Amino acid sequence: MSDRYPLERIRNIAIIAHIDAGKTTVTERMLYYTGLTYKIGNVDDGTAVMDWMQQERERGITITAAATTCYWKDHRVNIIDTPGHIDFTAEVERSLRVLDGAVVVFDAVAGVQAQSEAVWRQADRYNVSRICFINKMDRIGADFNRTVSMIEQRLHAVPLVIQIPIGSETTFNGIIDLVDCKAWHYEADPDAEPELITIPESEQKNFTEARRRLVEKLAELDDQTMIAYLEETEISNKDIKDAIRRITIASRGVPVTCGTALKNKGIQRLLDAVNDYLPSPLDMPPVRAIEIKTNTEVIRPINDEAPFTALAFKVVSDPFVGRLVYLRVYAGHINAGGEVFNSTRRKKERMGRLLLMHSNHREDIAEADAGSIVASLGMKNTFTGDTICTDDQPVVLESIRFPEPVIKLAIEPRTRADQDKIGEALNKLAEEDPTFKVKYDNETGQTVIAGMGELHLDIIVSRLLTDFGVSANIGKPQVAYRETITVPVRAEGRFVQQSGGHGQYGHAVIELEPAESGAGFQFGDKTKGGIIPKNFIKPIEEGIREAMESGGRAGYPVVDVKATLVDGSYHEVDSSEMAFKMAGSMAFKEGLRKAKPVILEPIMKLEIIAPGQFLGDIISDLNSRRGHIEAIETEYAGTCIIRVMVPLSEAFGYTTSLRSLTQGRATHTMEFYKYREVSAELAENIIAIGRKNA
Repeated sequence: MSDRYPLERIRNIAIIAHIDAGKTTVTERMLYYTGLTYKIGNVDDGTAVMDWMQQERERGITITAAATTCYWKDHRVNIIDTPGHIDFTAEVERSLRVLDGAVVVFDAVAGVQAQSEAVWRQADRYNVSRICFINKMDRIGADFNRTVSMIEQRLHAVPLVIQIPIGSETTFNGIIDLVDCKAWHYEADPDAEPELITIPESEQKNFTEARRRLVEKLAELDDQTMIAYLEETEISNKDIKDAIRRITIASRGVPVTCGTALKNKGIQRLLDAVNDYLPSPLDMPPVRAIEIKTNTEVIRPINDEAPFTALAFKVVSDPFVGRLVYLRVYAGHINAGGEVFNSTRRKKERMGRLLLMHSNHREDIAEADAGSIVASLGMKNTFTGDTICTDDQPVVLESIRFPEPVIKLAIEPRTRADQDKIGEALNKLAEEDPTFKVKYDNETGQTVIAGMGELHLDIIVSRLLTDFGVSANIGKPQVAYRETITVPVRAEGRFVQQSGGHGQYGHAVIELEPAESGAGFQFGDKTKGGIIPKNFIKPIEEGIREAMESGGRAGYPVVDVKATLVDGSYHEVDSSEMAFKMAGSMAFKEGLRKAKPVILEPIMKLEIIAPGQFLGDIISDLNSRRGHIEAIETEYAGTCIIRVMVPLSEAFGYTTSLRSLTQGRATHTMEFYKYREVSAELAENIIAIGRKNA
């Protein structure tokens, strides 16, 4: 790149948190203090740089992960600001898959919230190193120590407190750095520069105790510090900083900082912590990939001389420049206009323009090097999760897993002009968002869209109008039910047709058995002696998959089934791939009828935060919705936290109901938990409604 930085001075980070914890505000302040923006953007005013979509500015929430690059003290920091709402969890998932570190933002009043736990688990899954920023320290009810305790208890993390606040709530006016033994004072004026001061006399005791606890915790987690601690040799500030960095990169502990982003307090110190403690690409283990030619695992070292290897983690239909593909370059480098190979799709692609993204603004660059995050124009056949590499050394990286949509609704264009455009618009939106699915129902003639929640689909419909100029009518939300089998069975499918010349012959015998919940579809081949030629095995699997998709007795897709091909026969002349595909489909349908199928419904994990006076009304309402109360906790100022499992079918419109029950004083978050079998009585009702709608 033109502004080439050594790999050890690059940070690829995400900003993640519960909704309304202040992620975007933190990011906006980072951009301001690193000189990327000359004016601070605000979410409430609709001027946030990172919330550039019209829907984001109207609603005051982040919907899509926005990427930017900024520079702080001779480091290049690539930042992705992610959504906090569970409906847009795919944005967090794909961001964490390609990043090395994260800043987790917590509300100092609410502490660890439901979505805080969800994003923490996602970061655990990808082994992403983290720093905690306890935000909103100036709010009434802010409690730094309580939030640190919640990080330890609810997230099962080891917090390394490296800063403590001076004052709290309305008296919050400074920060003490426990590592460098410095203090900063903040004026009431948010635009005033922080003043470096000596640690106040009134805070000396707190500082001494907090620093002692930090050193002791480092000694528990880090061998080098332990030796120095036991030998009672002096542990310098640099030693402490190096130990924190080692522990953070190894994900054994998380540094904790604090401040108030809205009032510009603590952001420079947070940027220092990002540079000091979060990993560079060199600190990460070399990326592992599967070499296509040999089907063996290979390692791609993180340097520019290695064969080019990158992962496409996001696709965006930009109304001004066209189709943008976001890439994380793991190894090697590529020039703009260079030819690459999409090993996932087995297709060559031309890397058109290369762009460094600043939210929705673009900066052309000549080349992309190892460790960078860039966007490319001109890659027409590349989708989220695809591996991009060189065609002479093709490899495949681990893709990105996304949750299945749980809610669906019918959509139809309002006018003839809209009808011509709606299909293309929906396909572009589906390319961008892997949790958004589009399906055309041949029986009803309807287009059905599916997503992660009511807000998710509401945003999709809004974007159809604003981004693509398509007006649409939508039906009522429907639950995405599933079916599965409960007993193992053996089934046979025989497809035989005779019509003058060549006929059709396919014969397959399969065994079906229930798989674990969430396992999806598993296929195995136990045939021996070539009773079915190898080239007909794949069509049998495809036939079973298609039959599963078309559904069982209620017409819903079948999931969590293990199918094993055990027998069959073929004809030298009449057998074909199509015949065996039909045989596989027929065998599955016969087996499904015998395997005692049941209907599964999506269960949502609901967390409600409400004043204690409304607890009885809320619980009564949840019981009427078939809710299963998991826990009730009493928190600060008489506030209750209710954790409950509730079927999605009973949760439609819950926001409105909760507001009316609590005079608008309660908040809630809801995320998909798992599919669960419905009762026989409810199953009959679901089948009856399905037939009526059909």
